[in-house]
Amino acid sequence: MKIPRLSAPEVRVPAIIVASVLVLLAAPWWGPRALGSLAFFRVRSVQVDGAHFVAPTDIVARLRVDTLASVWDDARPLESRLRGMPALLSVSVTRKLPGTLVVRVTEKAPVALIPASGDLRVYDGAGTVLPIDPTRIDVDLPIVSRPDLRILRLLDTVRLQLPALFARISDVRRSASGELVVTMSDALVRAPADVGAERLAEVLPVAADLARRHLRATELDLRYRDQVIARLQ
Repeated sequence: MKIPRLSAPEVRVPAIIVASVLVLLAAPWWGPRALGSLAFFRVRSVQVDGAHFVAPTDIVARLRVDTLASVWDDARPLESRLRGMPALLSVSVTRKLPGTLVVRVTEKAPVALIPASGDLRVYDGAGTVLPIDPTRIDVDLPIVSRPDLRILRLLDTVRLQLPALFARISDVRRSASGELVVTMSDALVRAPADVGAERLAEVLPVAADLARRHLRATELDLRYRDQVIARLQ
């Protein structure tokens, strides 16, 4: 997504300027400083890549790029400003000549919706509340009753390694005994408190086999070692 900062006509780069840039880039540290003094290299636009939940306009506003800034200016202060945004995992700022800053961001991935004060808040796998408003941005995520770090980490692992399984999970909660109760699109899954992503994925072939035989399980139980117990309708 390209966000204009300053209106400017299409810029054609004269051959003499290209040659000058190449000479200065090959020069010592003062080369980029000399280029930075040229109006030709002032920042005209900011291109934001990788933003899905954070508005690119918010990223541009956070940069606070001065109208006299050059693409040759030190990018580290700009990166530091963006690292303060809680939704971003990593960020880099590079240049695209003659006048564009390219901002590449990696966002923290949302994994669950958790009720709080009558609303739903979005959490990542580290237990961080993300500044995502689910009433404005479509996020199809499992609902977790409370900020349970073990559950959030499990969901994050499933999201990364088994996206098809993640897409089938609608709700995760703990029973009174501490075991996990996972509501999926086609069955309820009971699992030990320390269940891992691979063990949870063992319900998939069982559910597929039941579907081939036109059977439906009301519950799949992973609490028994090396077994998946299916309780049928």
